[in-house]
Amino acid sequence: MSDQKTWTAALLVIGDEILSGRTQDKNIAQLAPWLNEQGIRLLEVRVVPDDIGRIAAAVNALRTTHDYLFTTGGIGPTHDDITVDAMAEAFSVPVVIHPEARKILEDYYRDRAGGLTEARLRMARAPDGAELIKNPYSGAPGIRLGNVFILAGVPDIVASMLEGLTGKLEGGQPMVSVTVGARAPESEVADLLRETEAANPGVMIGSYPFFTSDRHGANFVIRSEDGELARMAGEELVARLREAGYDPVEGGI
Repeated sequence: MSDQKTWTAALLVIGDEILSGRTQDKNIAQLAPWLNEQGIRLLEVRVVPDDIGRIAAAVNALRTTHDYLFTTGGIGPTHDDITVDAMAEAFSVPVVIHPEARKILEDYYRDRAGGLTEARLRMARAPDGAELIKNPYSGAPGIRLGNVFILAGVPDIVASMLEGLTGKLEGGQPMVSVTVGARAPESEVADLLRETEAANPGVMIGSYPFFTSDRHGANFVIRSEDGELARMAGEELVARLREAGYDPVEGGI
């Protein structure tokens, strides 16, 4: 397993509304498991405001340190949708009206009130040389430029774009996870968890505490690219917790 390449990705969340707290981001929760299914690890998430310079700087930092970079937000029809301009600055290319995107929008708005207005035409803008990402949900496409995938901010539209990308990216093995729960304080089982992980190379164990009205405990998530290794480590952890006097629950609490 150690000889296999681990494919990585970063997510850049763009928008003043996220940083202000007015809007809660939901795209991390859907992008991370989708990437895992493609055999790609989401290793970093950044949030930046609607500022061309900050977006461009973050894009150049992340696209060079990960195999893939995904961005969400800022590709709509209004004046503050500036992600395309920031991408063009990051790649040092001009912004153009993408002919295929224009045709998609012309068809989409042909029978809708107002037709293809100047505001709606903004959604056909793309950095020169970009490819399109299909958007069956609302017509306006996403954009791919090299290893950067520029998605909408609306979660339903993001889901639609990801569906079209499924199976089309190069990746490795998906991470398999096994969960074991126990009403055990983390401080009481910290050494036990560390010893179990050390005894199972290729496995990582994370501890996620919970609190209830009567007692607290934690769910322990065993992760590995090898499903059999994850399963065996999970069985070992169950046995160790039972020996320590706890009543572990496979699948978590």
